[in-house]
Amino acid sequence: MGSVKDLTILEMPDKEKIGRGRFSFSDRYSVFDWGKMPDDICNKGAALCIISAYLLEKLEEMGIRTHYLGVVENDAAKNAKKAKKAKKLDEIETIPSCMEVKLVRVIKPQLIEPSPNQGSCYDYSYYNNEQTNLLIPLEAIYRNYLPDGSSVFKRLKNGQLTKEDLGLTIDPVSGQKLDPPMLDFSTKLEPIDRYISREEAKGISGLLEDEFCEILRITGAINKLISEEAGRIGLVNEDGKVEFGLDTDRRLILVDVLGTPDECRFTFNGLPVSKEVARIFYRKTAWFQDVEKAKKVNSTLWKEMVITSPPPLPSRLCELISMLYQSVANEMTGRMWFKEIPGLNEILWEISLVVGE
Repeated sequence: MGSVKDLTILEMPDKEKIGRGRFSFSDRYSVFDWGKMPDDICNKGAALCIISAYLLEKLEEMGIRTHYLGVVENDAAKNAKKAKKAKKLDEIETIPSCMEVKLVRVIKPQLIEPSPNQGSCYDYSYYNNEQTNLLIPLEAIYRNYLPDGSSVFKRLKNGQLTKEDLGLTIDPVSGQKLDPPMLDFSTKLEPIDRYISREEAKGISGLLEDEFCEILRITGAINKLISEEAGRIGLVNEDGKVEFGLDTDRRLILVDVLGTPDECRFTFNGLPVSKEVARIFYRKTAWFQDVEKAKKVNSTLWKEMVITSPPPLPSRLCELISMLYQSVANEMTGRMWFKEIPGLNEILWEISLVVGE
């Protein structure tokens, strides 16, 4: 079980064979690496499934390899091993919350040097020996803008980044557009995602130079597609992340989901259309302050040090976030999957009143 979706394995992957499985998108959500939060957000899972399936089908049409095999009718998803064949979005009548995908192996790096004060060190040498059918242990992040609260500002302040790394000659300001976009990397399989340089990203992944350059190219193409699709409904695609694997022929393959309000930071007339709405609420809580303190003390065992629990969202805010996800799915795909859901502008106006933004 993941923090927001569950995996049913239909065929296990191994060194020689791609596996097959099904993602069941739940209504759970996670912020600040905590895992499951107290509330469920109604229809969030189905909305994420629809948005991601729509974009994955677009990418397949563009010739970009993905792990996507189709979505599964809800009645069929309940018994995955005997279920009907996965279908394309335009072939189904019900609202899907299950997606069938190809599976690659997930090989976690080994912790070799725990340090309470300086974080942890992981051994990625396995990736230099294993050549095929595995998850690449990176998240590739594109940044089109630097919104207020972007991790980039913190990294500039502590010296992890320079303005030259961003292709700039002066220090950036909040809300600045990056042209060309910045391509960033973080670890994928460590307890807390860690931003790393391109050199370290290439080193820990075991990728060859041309393979790493292909990740850069494909990430750029994905950014362009998501920005165009989001732009059609008035959304600005500020940043987002994608993940990759290698198939049995060592070809790059796009894995996991993408282009959703969970994977991207969207805005609409300056208002967040993403998990940022929940983050705004939680940043004002004592629980968030405890989380931040614990992460500074121990980046591996921080969660065990947090003695407070996250409070539930206010009921109306939870309803509004639910409508937000459903509205994006309706408007981006051009199909009314969810009936009687207001438009983005109306939903976000009320959200701004509730969270005080």
